[in-house]
Amino acid sequence: MPQLLEGKTALILGIANRWSLAYAIAQAYQREGAHILLTYQNERLKKTVEELGASLGAARIIECDVTREEDLARLGESLAGEKLHAVVHAIAFANAEDLSRPFVETSRDGFALAHNVSVYSLVSVARVAAPHMTEGGAIITLTYLGATRVVANYNVMGVAKAALEATVRYLASELGEKNIRVNAISAGPVKTAAARGIKDFSTVLEKVEARAPMRRNVTPAEVGDVAVFLASDLGRGVTGDVLFVDAGYHIMGL
Repeated sequence: MPQLLEGKTALILGIANRWSLAYAIAQAYQREGAHILLTYQNERLKKTVEELGASLGAARIIECDVTREEDLARLGESLAGEKLHAVVHAIAFANAEDLSRPFVETSRDGFALAHNVSVYSLVSVARVAAPHMTEGGAIITLTYLGATRVVANYNVMGVAKAALEATVRYLASELGEKNIRVNAISAGPVKTAAARGIKDFSTVLEKVEARAPMRRNVTPAEVGDVAVFLASDLGRGVTGDVLFVDAGYHIMGL
């Protein structure tokens, strides 16, 4: 079977450690022959991402804090001469206190921060990447069921994910004429470092395993494989959509 991403260059933002979904996606892209570029947020994460990048055979590691316009400008400059075919946006953040207290007590600054990092960054990254996607391609982000349903303790992040899904649709509409597809993957709960910041996360895993049609949770590798589909020519007719990879949990009612 031919490698599905052979000859394609993918920019992946958001790898923080080997348990992150971004890393699972990068592994899948490497397996399918993609030329990989990675970003890291700051000096604290540089060594970790460099080590992971080496294991992935990444061509370059670029510093980029998506909340800093100067970093985004530098990212654009770093991409000069590159022809991108896929961009993976795996970036989200909310203050721990805004996830642990009642949603009605969300701070103004915390609300703005969650949306700046988790939502606006997709807009800014798309703006930087699109000029380098001269042959079209795919922009992929990560969302969660909490965007459309209330999930205990997900709070402001659920609202941010709802905004992220709307952003996917608007970007898909505008970039479609350039043959750039924009989609989101709604993964079921996975034991990532970020997920551990959600109160009672182990309970969420247990409930999904008990209620999902497949009676199990999903694996990072399964999310990576769907990201391959969306970035490859197999997904060339899909845009503005949310693809669920959650063992079917999202279809269940009472």
